[in-house]
Amino acid sequence: MATTTQNMESVNEGVKGKEGKYLTFALGAEEYGLEILKVREIIGYVDVTSVPQTPSYVRGVINLRGQVIPVVDLRAKFCMEEAERTEATCIIVVEISKADGTISTGLVVDQVQEVLDISAEQIEPTPEFGSAVDTDFILGMGKVGESVKILLNIDKVLGNDEMAQIAMGV
Repeated sequence: MATTTQNMESVNEGVKGKEGKYLTFALGAEEYGLEILKVREIIGYVDVTSVPQTPSYVRGVINLRGQVIPVVDLRAKFCMEEAERTEATCIIVVEISKADGTISTGLVVDQVQEVLDISAEQIEPTPEFGSAVDTDFILGMGKVGESVKILLNIDKVLGNDEMAQIAMGV
């Protein structure tokens, strides 16, 4: 019994600090959440200028009030099937932390949904899929009603090496 209690305490320690407000969005039928403090703004989808020799998931760059920022298609980054752009398609501008500061990056998503306040009790640890599957970019699984939201650590979705390469290409 003591082991079960210790295991529950270590699981609870793992989700502590992850509770808070999350901007939720959809990619196809899947629902995701980003820490609201990482979100700078949400804009409608605009034309993106392609940049040669960038990874396939980098759509290019946009000029946002005088600042050129890279735009990443999360569907392509997550190896999902490409979807047609709709009126609901938008770009979430996020601040990604790296060793020497932050980088603004646009994330193309199918549809922004809502801001949710998710408590620690609603967050489950990321399931284990074996060593072949990297899930470091997932903060946890948010249980909201009957649905599950995949809570993303946006700093790890685009690792520092990737962002450095993209920023150099911009």
